[in-house]
Amino acid sequence: MESSMIATVDSAPAPPKRLGLPARLGLAALAVCALAALFWPRGTHSFKEPGGFLYDSSGRAATIGPRLAPVTLVHFWATWCPPCIQEIPALQRLTRDFTGHSEFTVLMVAVSDSSDKVRTFLGPGADMVLFDPQWEVANRYGTSKLPETYLVVGGQVERKFVGTTDWDDPALRAELAAHFRSSNRTASAGTP
Repeated sequence: MESSMIATVDSAPAPPKRLGLPARLGLAALAVCALAALFWPRGTHSFKEPGGFLYDSSGRAATIGPRLAPVTLVHFWATWCPPCIQEIPALQRLTRDFTGHSEFTVLMVAVSDSSDKVRTFLGPGADMVLFDPQWEVANRYGTSKLPETYLVVGGQVERKFVGTTDWDDPALRAELAAHFRSSNRTASAGTP
């Protein structure tokens, strides 16, 4: 009988183990990342030109907003990106051919690139390039690969060009020209 009494004695459950500091920090980092992913802007639809800091060729902080013309191509690229290097001459021709239109500009943003490499590659035009060393502004636009270009009209993203674009294409040039012609008509009519 004594042996059956020993078997029926309840054992108390072991107290729960607490998470160590590294595990708690890991969970906190995971929660922060989940919240950031939930609230991070998506680049799949039209939106206002997002903010964010870039750097000019001298290393000073710069923003995109003051550099926007009524019609702007915001072009994300890098010297380490072969399709970008292939596309740049056509983009330079477009810029040169539309020089007489003050309502149009091309804003080049070098992503994760050095000013020395950009200066060597572009020459004198490198002073007009802005730099996004950590993809911060590019990611706010929704850029995940290079090259990508955004047509921004009146501060609103109207179109996204993914990959190498033929900036010499007459139909594409006519589309761009139509935007800055309509921008001129709006300005001359007194509409803000």
